[in-house]
Amino acid sequence: MANPITRALAALGRNVVNAMAGLGRFGALAVAATRAGRDVTTWGRLLAVQMARIGVESVPIALFIATFTGIVLALQASYTFTGAVPLYFVGTLVGKTMILELGPVLTGLALAGRVGANIAAELGTMRVTEQIDALETLAYDPAAYLIVPRVIAGTLMFPVVVVLADGVGIVAGWITSLYLLDMSTEEFIRGLKLFFAPFDVRFSLIKATSFGLTVTAVGCYYGFTTIGGAEGVGRSTTRAVVVASMVILVLDAFWAIVLL
Repeated sequence: MANPITRALAALGRNVVNAMAGLGRFGALAVAATRAGRDVTTWGRLLAVQMARIGVESVPIALFIATFTGIVLALQASYTFTGAVPLYFVGTLVGKTMILELGPVLTGLALAGRVGANIAAELGTMRVTEQIDALETLAYDPAAYLIVPRVIAGTLMFPVVVVLADGVGIVAGWITSLYLLDMSTEEFIRGLKLFFAPFDVRFSLIKATSFGLTVTAVGCYYGFTTIGGAEGVGRSTTRAVVVASMVILVLDAFWAIVLL
């Protein structure tokens, strides 16, 4: 009877130790990246490229998700409100839900898969093929060269992508209301303006900024700590996506508790 309990406690202990060790490695990498931020000459010339890769190239998938999210929101709102609530409240639900919740969160989760996986795979491959060691040999700071431009680009570009996604989602809900729900533009806009507050946009941008920082930082961490060749790159990529997605959901709840 004691043997299974002992094994369970030993496994728990190993997991706790591994988690604390991982947290320590993440902290050390974060400190190195913070110090590398002073090396503007190195990361400054790489920033525009990373902003294009992380932000501009992510726009199509973000807008695709936002479009169908707006359509579904409008249809479900109409179904829910039928006979009970004036139909113009469809605009309220679409606007509030896209800006406060689904726009930032769905975009963040989608980009965790696209951006986080890309960063982890790229840096992981560089680690196992010793390209990062080569940078150190050539007197380049790997953190300034590889981490800082990606983290800054993600932090800056995620809010831009989320704003576009919010807008496209609302437009998709409006078009759906016009052609499938027999609403007028005036009714939809009336509902959209009914409970709108400027803080809603700020709240969405705060969440998007934290999501961008999270996705890029987690991707860089797992890429930099990759071991084990091609199999290790696959593990790091998977972990980067899973962990970034989990942290996004935790941050979503955190910001709701703190700011709402």
